[in-house]
Amino acid sequence: MAKKKRGKDNLDPVTEYAERVASGEILTCELVRLAAERHLRMLKKAPLKGYHFDEERARDIIKFFTILKHVKGEWAGCNFELQPWEEFILGYIMGWIRQDGTRLVRTAYVEVPRKNGKTTLSAGLALYLTLCDGEDGAEVYCAATKRDQARLLFDVAKQILQKVPQLKRRVRVFQSNISYEPKFSKFEPLGADVDTLDGLNIHGLIIDELHAHKDRGLWDVLTSATGARRQPLIFAITTAGLGGTPSICRQEHDYSEQVLRGVIEDDSRFAFISTTDDGDDWADPAVWRKVNPNYGISVREDFMREECAKALANPAEQNKFRRYYLNEWVQQETRFLDLRTWDASAGLVRPEKLEGRICYGGLDLANRIDLAAFVLLFPPQGGDDNWYVLPYFWVPEAAIVERSRQDRVPYDAWARQGFIRAIPGEVIDYAAIRQDILNLSRRYRFFRIGYDPWNAAEFAQRLEENGIEMIEVRPGFKSMTEPTKELAKLVIERKLRHGGHPVLRWMADNLVVKTDPAGNLKPDKEKSREKIDGMVALITALAVAMRFSGQDVGVGEEVIFL
Repeated sequence: MAKKKRGKDNLDPVTEYAERVASGEILTCELVRLAAERHLRMLKKAPLKGYHFDEERARDIIKFFTILKHVKGEWAGCNFELQPWEEFILGYIMGWIRQDGTRLVRTAYVEVPRKNGKTTLSAGLALYLTLCDGEDGAEVYCAATKRDQARLLFDVAKQILQKVPQLKRRVRVFQSNISYEPKFSKFEPLGADVDTLDGLNIHGLIIDELHAHKDRGLWDVLTSATGARRQPLIFAITTAGLGGTPSICRQEHDYSEQVLRGVIEDDSRFAFISTTDDGDDWADPAVWRKVNPNYGISVREDFMREECAKALANPAEQNKFRRYYLNEWVQQETRFLDLRTWDASAGLVRPEKLEGRICYGGLDLANRIDLAAFVLLFPPQGGDDNWYVLPYFWVPEAAIVERSRQDRVPYDAWARQGFIRAIPGEVIDYAAIRQDILNLSRRYRFFRIGYDPWNAAEFAQRLEENGIEMIEVRPGFKSMTEPTKELAKLVIERKLRHGGHPVLRWMADNLVVKTDPAGNLKPDKEKSREKIDGMVALITALAVAMRFSGQDVGVGEEVIFL
C-alpha cells in the first residue's frame, strides 16, 4: 500500500490533515475543505464552549488500526495503514471531548465514492467500539435494511479478528455475535427484517450504505435506542443516492452539508462528504483524483478510465459512473441521454425558417393539474440532413406558483421568458391548447399528430374535426422502441436541432427508459425523477415521422388546415 506523506511532525494527524487541506496542499472538494476548516476553527473557539481536542484519544484509535490486517485483495494479510483522510475521520470523532470527558461527536456522516474502503474502515471502527472504548456492556451493531446485508460488514470484522492473534485471544466469535467477556460487550449484525428490535441499548451503531434505506424506519428505531448511553456513536457511511425522491440518506446529507456550511450549528455532528464541485467535468481524471481520497491506492486510474469510457459511449451508464465513482447525487439510476451530447446537438433553430416545411406533431397531455406538451418535428429536407424541434408547453398558473416554491423548478422564470404558456386557473384548459395548436397549423405544414388515446381521445376528436389527422401512438414497447432508439442516434450524431430550449433540456436530463428482456425501450415516467412530457411528445412525433415521412414527401401545397 502506498505510504502516507508526512510533513509537520509536531502536529497530530487530524490537525495536520486539516491544515494541508485548508492550505490547498491536498486537493479536495469544497465540502471536505469545509470539514477541515471546521476542525481548525474549533481548535480556536472550542474552549469557550468547554470542549477540547485530546490528541492521545485521537491517536489511540489510529494506533488500534495498525494492528488490524486486510482480509481481501492484493493486501490480504498486510497490516492496515490508514490514509490521512481516514485518520482525520477517526481521530476527529474520537478526539473531540466534552467537559465531562465524553465524546463530543454523537453522529458521524461519511459520504465517499465506492472503492475507497468504506466497509473495511467501518468494520475496524466497530471492533474498536466493542473492545477498546472503555464502555461496560457495550452493544455495538452494524445495521442494514436486511440482516444478510448487515452480515457483509460483520463478516469482514470476523475475518479481521482471525488475522490478529492478540485480538482473537480476547474475544469469542460466533456466527452472528462477537463477544468481549472482560467488558461483557458484543458486536452483532441487525436488519429491519429481524423479529424484534425492542430492548436494544446501543453504544455503537454502524450503518453501511445508508442510501439503500427506503425510509426512516430502521434509522429512527435504532438511533432512539442510544439514549441510555453516556457517549453513543452513530456512524453512517455511504455513497450518494438518488435525488428523485425523499430518503433518510438525503435528509442526513442535507443536514450534514448545512452543518459544514455553518447554516446549522451542531457540534455533535461530524460530516465528511467527498464529491464534485459545481463546474467540474466528470470525465476529467483530475476530478477523479480530487473526489476519491484513496485514488491511486484502492481506486485505480485504469479502472476509472475504463468505467468513464463506458459512460461516454453509453449515456445509460453515465449516472452509474457519476453516482458510484464520483459520489454525485443523480436524478435517476440510469440516464438515457448524455446532457453534454444533448447540448452539443442544440444548434440554432429559427421558427420563421421552418414555415412551409413538412412537420409532424407529438402530443402528451399528462394530467390537467400540471403540464402539457406538444412538439413539432421537422424531418430533413433538401440538402439539410438535420431534424428540427419546436416544443410548446402549457401549465396552469397555480402549478407555476406551487412548483416554483416547493420543488425549485423554475416554471415562473420559464413562463416569463416565454418557454411555457401559463393558463389561468388551477387546471389546464384543453380548449386553449387546442386553439394554440390550430393557430400553429396555420403557420406550419402539419400532416399528422401522434397522441396517446388513453387520455386524449376527446381532445384528438376535436382536432380531427378541424382537419388535423390524429395518429394513435400507444406508450408501449411496440410503438416506442424504434423512435426511442432513433432519438438517441440523432442526438449522438448531433442531427437533432432543438436550440437548447430550457424546458425540453430539463426533461431530457430527467428521461429514464424502461427495457424489457428483448432489448425494447420506452420512456418510463414512474422512474424518471421529474417531468418528461416534452420528451414523450418528441418521441411520439418521431414515431409518426418515421412511419409517414416517406409517403408525405412531395405532398402538394394544397394541404391547408382551417
